[in-house]
Amino acid sequence: MQTITENILNVTLLEPRQKHPTIFVRFDELVEGESLTIHNDHDPKPLYYQLLGERGNIFEWQYLEQGPEWWKVKISKRISGENDETLGQIAAKDLRKAQIFKKYGLDFCCGGKKTVKEACKEKGLDVTKIEQELQQADKMTASRPLPYNDWSLDFLSDYIVNTHHSYVQKNLPDIRAYAEKVMKVHGNRHSELLPIYQLVEEVNAELTAHMVKEEKVLFPYIKELVASSKNAQPLHAAHFGSVQNPINMMEMEHEMVGKNLAQIRELTNNYSLPEDACASYSLLYRMLDEFEEDLHLHVHLENNILFPKALEIENRLNP
Repeated sequence: MQTITENILNVTLLEPRQKHPTIFVRFDELVEGESLTIHNDHDPKPLYYQLLGERGNIFEWQYLEQGPEWWKVKISKRISGENDETLGQIAAKDLRKAQIFKKYGLDFCCGGKKTVKEACKEKGLDVTKIEQELQQADKMTASRPLPYNDWSLDFLSDYIVNTHHSYVQKNLPDIRAYAEKVMKVHGNRHSELLPIYQLVEEVNAELTAHMVKEEKVLFPYIKELVASSKNAQPLHAAHFGSVQNPINMMEMEHEMVGKNLAQIRELTNNYSLPEDACASYSLLYRMLDEFEEDLHLHVHLENNILFPKALEIENRLNP
């Protein structure tokens, strides 16, 4: 009877100049889906980047133990055809992980089509640390999140309108009023308040027109897609052709609004209040912070869930 042994390499037993070459040989011997666990007396993070640079994105890296005496890392060879999920896809499956992206300033909504590795490379972030936190999130217990990814698209469309569009319509007028008021009172001492006011006005103009297009054109068509799919009915040709066309426009507008709010956050130094801030100043910053928070979820639900699934339905109906 054959005994299956775990594939372990104790790197501390090797001469320093033989460590990485030996690990590479052992990794190359793996077949797809197999793993190698290395044991070391320090964090082998440089190996991660060397492996990524010389072999490409064909492995998964999981810390099993992190000191102080031993560092144990499981390195698994990916199965061909399995691609890294994008930030948007990860957030769509588990919104708890979006909190990790937000913690590190990784855009999972407007810029959600990047992989974790791509996004970290752009920002100069430690990808091993962020991937480890994402792995730990899988083990966390939390209150049951809303199952956005399981909802029908007609229900999700109505939810976006009734929750997020309503939020924008209710709060944006107040934000505009306070942005103007604070600029007029404090603008002579804080020059950033004028561009903040101008950016708020741009966000208002963009979102007001944007939501009308979604509510009058795109969302009704998505509901038609759902009805045709459920009832096996023929789909009426839309004047805009494929649903991909209005989706492209909506995603572009999402990106513009997202950049405006990111610029406001930069101008305010992450909404840090100056010493002479009055109550209106404080309220403006708090409302802008909350508005951006809501917009991230709003755009995530559209870019990463609603739009891709609408395209899937249309492709099934029009093979």
